[in-house]
Amino acid sequence: MIVTLTVNPSVDASTGIDNVVAEHKMKCRQATYKPGGGGVNVARAVRRLGGESLAVYASGGLHGQLIGSMLDEEGVSWQTVPITGQTRENLIVLEESTGKQFRFDMPGPSFIEKDWEACLQALKELEAVPDMIVASGSLPPGCPKDFYGKVAEIAKARKVRIVVDTSGEALQKAADAGVYLLKPNLRELEDLSGRSISNHQEAEAAALSLIDEGRTEVVVISLGSEGALLVTKEGSEHIQSPKVKVASVVGAGDSLVGGLVYSLSQGHPLREAVRYGVAAGAAAVMNPERELCRREDTERLYREMK
Repeated sequence: MIVTLTVNPSVDASTGIDNVVAEHKMKCRQATYKPGGGGVNVARAVRRLGGESLAVYASGGLHGQLIGSMLDEEGVSWQTVPITGQTRENLIVLEESTGKQFRFDMPGPSFIEKDWEACLQALKELEAVPDMIVASGSLPPGCPKDFYGKVAEIAKARKVRIVVDTSGEALQKAADAGVYLLKPNLRELEDLSGRSISNHQEAEAAALSLIDEGRTEVVVISLGSEGALLVTKEGSEHIQSPKVKVASVVGAGDSLVGGLVYSLSQGHPLREAVRYGVAAGAAAVMNPERELCRREDTERLYREMK
């Protein structure tokens, strides 16, 4: 079983408009609403690919309830952790005349100690021990920067592999605790390793330094349209993304993680799991509905890559 943890989920409202103009009241297209936040999206991607997962997420107010309803519609299993604040709403606006996308991400509710402690307790009390925990997304205000490090300690105590996809100090603290897999981009890898990176060789060296320090067993560096760089103590491999027409980059990273952990859960080798994840990420960007990956697209791209 794959469990995803999202402490800062969101309701993502998407709309379109001819032109974005400052100081004007702009008439937008009819909005669509989707559940969002790193772990929530990973769980959705796993479900779209044919797998099963449990999305554990912090839920506050009407937005938190709405996320559960939307996950039900997609057939995603979920478990809420009630919090005191209101779950956030984000806004994605497509400027149709230029194809530019404007993304307005809100910080999320301010956590108090009992909020983030309840999230940790929910993981400790899971009845079935999962094969993997995916801790993904930003931390809300008030949540300690070492929160994902605390999650890593819980995972290790239960002998569960943990995958972390976040940024900034939260990523640093997670690596300090030691995890199974990190998925940084190049900028995040620079911050994490303290090294300047200008090519794949330097990225590999930076990732190997993290592995040698015992901060992670696996590093999957997302390279956008170039795919991903898989690094373990045995070596590295650049897995190139298939060339697709880009409709939207929303959900690409979460789809990559979803495809990767889904493939691992099916017993596939790490190399093939990363390849499948890259295919899922490419499938997401070609989706005109600004959605996550589709299974049929992912499978086709994966076959082409092989």
